[in-house]
Amino acid sequence: MTKNRELIAILRGLTTDRCIRVSEILIAAGFNKLEVPLNSPKPLDTILAMQEKFGSSVIIGAGTVTKVSEVNNLSGLGCQMIVSPNTDKDVIKATKDKGMLSFPGVLTPSECFSAINSGADALKIFPAFKLGIDGFKAMKAVLPSDVKTYGVGGINENHFHEWLLAGLTGFGIGSNLFHPSMNDDDIKTTAKKIVIEYDSWFAQR
Repeated sequence: MTKNRELIAILRGLTTDRCIRVSEILIAAGFNKLEVPLNSPKPLDTILAMQEKFGSSVIIGAGTVTKVSEVNNLSGLGCQMIVSPNTDKDVIKATKDKGMLSFPGVLTPSECFSAINSGADALKIFPAFKLGIDGFKAMKAVLPSDVKTYGVGGINENHFHEWLLAGLTGFGIGSNLFHPSMNDDDIKTTAKKIVIEYDSWFAQR
């Protein structure tokens, strides 16, 4: 189950000196995709440290990536996943040319198909609360059935089941899971709760 769990930990504000311990906590809880947004302190140093320590067992990625130059820099660090808030064909194509996973942000059918046709591996529905479940269901109905979709923004574990029922693949969890002000015990407790709630959906199927 762990290897296929479609949960992305969005670690905005994570610092290099804390990244190993926080990653250990999240991996132990069951997360296998860890994202460090580029608007975090010294994100390249943090991503490199995480990639060197955990890159062989989980997917280490970067978020808030909006430029091809950023993609190129991240590729040199061994980064495995590029997550963006928007749909930029050049960023997607550069990501795929470098052999990394591409998760662009989308909110409309046009953006979805632009991302898919550019080679995206999955679609980041962002901000998900803005689209809503009914809006997502309408958009999902016209997408290829094999396209993975991740809800990001305004979704917590209390809403997992209704979004999964609507056809969402997984979730990107940010400030509800990690904030620089949270201590290790807080992160551990929250991470376990999120994973348990996510897994409970599949236990019922």
